[in-house]
Amino acid sequence: MDQVLVAYASKYGATAGIAERIGRILREAGLPVEVLPAGKVRDVTPYGAVVLGSAAYIFHWRREAARLLKALAAAPSGRPVWLFSSGPTGEGDTDAFPEGAKVPKGLQPVADRIAPRDMAVFAGVLDLAKLGWIERFVMNKMQAVPGDYRDWEAIEAWARTIAQALQATV
Repeated sequence: MDQVLVAYASKYGATAGIAERIGRILREAGLPVEVLPAGKVRDVTPYGAVVLGSAAYIFHWRREAARLLKALAAAPSGRPVWLFSSGPTGEGDTDAFPEGAKVPKGLQPVADRIAPRDMAVFAGVLDLAKLGWIERFVMNKMQAVPGDYRDWEAIEAWARTIAQALQATV
């Protein structure tokens, strides 16, 4: 198996943590993995598979993740791709989030060209101390409850399905 790229775009580190955990699960399954910020990926051709995730704010991905998604769509196809978003906070089922939570509507045609194997949404982290004053103001107005809402069991289970799919192709 060629190297697997786990790329991410993270504003405050929560999405980076998810990507690192996915990378660890894939490594534990015996797969060669490189975990990188999406903005540092210059070429996707050396990778046999890609997992790409982005923090999502108001159903928009970070710019560097959107750029990498477009690069994947332009690159020679055939490599399996998985996509994830992180960001919703609070209790509840992430599958119940509105349309556009998995991949922003503006990027959906790009994702459709790639035909990802799966797309997931993982809850994120709300740490008011890391936010700028405008973001803090908005979160306070929304009465958002700070906390780490990442479901590590769900993240690891999703990563294991990726590992199984990749091992099946070897």
